[in-house]
Amino acid sequence: MFDKICLILVIIGALNWGLVGLFEFDLVAWAFGGATAIVSRIIYTVIALAGVWCISLLFRDRGAVGTND
Repeated sequence: MFDKICLILVIIGALNWGLVGLFEFDLVAWAFGGATAIVSRIIYTVIALAGVWCISLLFRDRGAVGTND
């Protein structure tokens, strides 16, 4: 379950980066009071930690990935 939550957070982060790249619009900053607001910084940090965790998915056995459900 934790893997799925992390993966969802990474997808949200990727979509936000896509918005920044295509439209120069940061959804997280817009929704939470700017890129330097404490809430935005916490969200950026949580998404970054989820991304670091998802790196471990690359090095797991195929059978072991599905056992954490």
